[in-house]
Amino acid sequence: MALQKYNARDVDFQIEDFASPGTWITIAGIDTFTKGFTEETTDTTNFASQGQEESQKMQIGKTLGIQGKRLRDHITGAGDPGQAKVEGLNERLGEDSLGRVRFSHKSDSTWEVWTARVGLGDQGGGNNDKTSWSATFTRSGVSSSVAKP
Repeated sequence: MALQKYNARDVDFQIEDFASPGTWITIAGIDTFTKGFTEETTDTTNFASQGQEESQKMQIGKTLGIQGKRLRDHITGAGDPGQAKVEGLNERLGEDSLGRVRFSHKSDSTWEVWTARVGLGDQGGGNNDKTSWSATFTRSGVSSSVAKP
């Protein structure tokens, strides 16, 4: 098998419509993404450790950052439906703050699915820029996968 590099632009990101579960909406305008990892550890060092630190991983976390350009219809002014759903989820609190996001390379046979909360990033731009848009999803619980149709 010959492994090949693949294009980041071939990864698709979708958010579930919380008003219509099971309906997925593509988040458009993305030009960069980052998948981050965190961990929590506990110190297990004791007198028998002979002065050598000991620890164990107790918890793992994952984040998905998506960045790109804010999109809107130049005639109606309506924003991208996927970006709008992300912004709507950002405004929710408590149990309602959790939604589902999924992502996959175009040639993969499955989606990676997360239940996650989302935080919006700064938006803006300069005189010769397009307006930026970004969001970070923080996974809550374990990932799952689902076959693509």
